[in-house]
Amino acid sequence: MTYDLYVITDETVAGGRSHAEIARQAVAGGADVVQLRDKTRGCRELMRVGREIRAITQKTEAKCIVNDRLDVAIGCGADGVHLGQGDLRVDVARQLAPPGFLVGVSVGSVEEAVQAELDGADYLAVSPVFATTSKEDAGPGYGLPVLRAVCEQVGLPVVAIGGISRANVRNVIDAGADGVAVISAVVGCPDIAAAAREMKDLIVRAKQERSS
Repeated sequence: MTYDLYVITDETVAGGRSHAEIARQAVAGGADVVQLRDKTRGCRELMRVGREIRAITQKTEAKCIVNDRLDVAIGCGADGVHLGQGDLRVDVARQLAPPGFLVGVSVGSVEEAVQAELDGADYLAVSPVFATTSKEDAGPGYGLPVLRAVCEQVGLPVVAIGGISRANVRNVIDAGADGVAVISAVVGCPDIAAAAREMKDLIVRAKQERSS
């Protein structure tokens, strides 16, 4: 699976555009993953929105992930769930989820990354790499040294998130990241599809140069 461009939905950052519209434009711009993230909606509403996003990603090779809520992710037919350090444990999620279901985990240290890999995570997200205003609970950035150390110590795909922009995405890829997760850098732009396309191109080119 490819994690190059991982777009996280946020209606506030998107200026009121819906989660489904964000997903539609992000996928049109080449997003490999779309994560539904909404801390305000209840279960029933999240399920409805999740199904809308899943219907969009099913038409492409993009994956649909739900933040935090395993019940919603399973119920709407998403490809997986993304868990934080305070959420459901990976091994428990594995017991409840169907075969082939993706489980991602946010980590902030090598120790957390190694444990998540041992617990059976499919991918990791070092969060946040840089300080960000898109997530109020993100905390200070861990920096490129932590990202590099995590990439060196685990065998799982590692996605970098937090304060990533067109200006620093190459540094993130050079540190070893397999992909980049963004909110503001894509969702906050007037033309989400164009912003996604530009970011995806930067990521792909940086990865090609890293491997050459």
